[in-house]
Amino acid sequence: EVQLVESGGGLVQPGGSLRLSCAASAFTFSRSHMSWVRQAPGKGLEWVSAINADGDSTKDAGSVKGRFTISRDNAKNTLYLQMNSLKPEDTAVYYCLAYYLGERFWGQGTQVTVSS
Repeated sequence: EVQLVESGGGLVQPGGSLRLSCAASAFTFSRSHMSWVRQAPGKGLEWVSAINADGDSTKDAGSVKGRFTISRDNAKNTLYLQMNSLKPEDTAVYYCLAYYLGERFWGQGTQVTVSS
């Protein structure tokens, strides 16, 4: 069974940083394109960042461009999201998403709260 387990969320002050991790198992991580998606309180899902299977191509939403960096370590089957210059509007549950063999798999999410 495909498993994606996010970690690294928490409470941070505006302007602070966090690094999220997503540990993957039970599928060939190195062949899977990956994304981070978030959901703010009372709002719908928002795509944040994406990375290809090799890790040499990334895309970011305009709202996070220049502040967030997606990366991956295929040897460790782990996806990362480095978040800098955090703003209150970044408060959300962050999910990692795997695209594998024509299907999408979701993690359980990790809460990020940006507040003073």
